[in-house]
Amino acid sequence: MNSIYHLDTLQELKEYLEKQDQKLLREELINEFLKFAEYKNASDWNNAVKICESLAIVGWGKHEPLQAVKGMFFNGNPETCFINKFREPRFVDAIWSKRKDGFTMEKGRTSYFESPMLSEKKTILNEYYIQEDIQDLALANQRNWIPKNPILITRTISNCYENSKSVIESIDKELQPELDLKMKPEKYGTAINQIVFSCSYSFYDNNSCKTNYIIADESLKLKQKDFYPELLKIFSKQEIESNGYFLRNRYEYGNFNSQKGKIVNEINFEKELSDLSYIKQKQAIAKHILISLNATIEKLKKKKISYDFESMQNDFLEILTKWKLS
Repeated sequence: MNSIYHLDTLQELKEYLEKQDQKLLREELINEFLKFAEYKNASDWNNAVKICESLAIVGWGKHEPLQAVKGMFFNGNPETCFINKFREPRFVDAIWSKRKDGFTMEKGRTSYFESPMLSEKKTILNEYYIQEDIQDLALANQRNWIPKNPILITRTISNCYENSKSVIESIDKELQPELDLKMKPEKYGTAINQIVFSCSYSFYDNNSCKTNYIIADESLKLKQKDFYPELLKIFSKQEIESNGYFLRNRYEYGNFNSQKGKIVNEINFEKELSDLSYIKQKQAIAKHILISLNATIEKLKKKKISYDFESMQNDFLEILTKWKLS
């Protein structure tokens, strides 16, 4: 384990691990992971990350694969957790505080989530016991990832028009779980971790707060600075303010981060979406997600990324088609 902890790059780690007896190595890694799954400080967390990176290479065997994720809490402080392929938390989930001399886990903001690996220990929300242990170390984030559904459909804010609520909830409660369950990430490859579609819906919250997106002509290829001047060509300033109009491109495509295997795209929807029937809204949302996905795949193919895009695309289309017709 000392050798593993001192290897810096994933390539060095992979080459070293492949030379070992895989069965014995996996058993040792699992035992080592269980030592640090209930991490108490930054050093423990960083060791757990290196073990998860190693197990992502050699496989978790009969155990549930987990990924060590460092994110950001809403206040900007780091958050660390382990998730499975369904993004369900396992073991310790911690919010960290930045002190003068380093980071420590926050009391009252650290939870424990039960895991099949230790089923006798139950979930403890927010009040998992920790002691202040400040260490001047950067918190690591796993640099490779476990196989999981690469398609994540989210929304920027929860607001929308009343007639669209059930449709959007269906994405969260029906479509996304089906994608997580029925996509086959093991056969696609490891180059892509996540393709995120962040959807923004027009809304009116009955408190004089309106956001109604006007979708720009694609041929204009507008940038952020162009939106308001172009909007003024269509509506007066008074109309814009009273109706909450915002000019947006239908699709915004992010840059692919090869280190994280992730790309985030945005899709904007006008108020008229909510005027459609339930099925028509589903079909419209599905159409735009598919257009965005197809464009993203073409963009990624140009980067010569080794990934079975065709299989992923076909599996996604099959699941999406069933959802939009249900």
